[in-house]
Amino acid sequence: QVQLVESGGGLVQAGGSLRLSCAASGGFLSSYTMAWFRQGPGKEREFVGYINWSGRTLYADSVKGRFTISRDNAKISGNLQMNSLKPEDTAVYYCAARLGLSSGSDEYNYWGQGTQVTVSS
Repeated sequence: QVQLVESGGGLVQAGGSLRLSCAASGGFLSSYTMAWFRQGPGKEREFVGYINWSGRTLYADSVKGRFTISRDNAKISGNLQMNSLKPEDTAVYYCAARLGLSSGSDEYNYWGQGTQVTVSS
């Protein structure tokens, strides 16, 4: 059973930075795409970005140029570096995984429990 565990959330002022991590275990394959989604208060879950096994990335327009996704296939982990944070980035951030590329949350098989990120103005 694949397990994903996020860490690194917290409270930060607007303009600050946070780095989220996602640790995978339980049969996670290095060929899986790792993605990040977020769900703000009163909002639907939305795509943030993904990285595939070879390092190919895709980002949502709202975070492009501010967020960077990376992964370490040897350690079976991923990271989401978030810079120039805005109050509208406040959300629970989730790590997810699947085979193949997709920005659709419904297409991801494995999910972490989420970590809260709060950006104060």
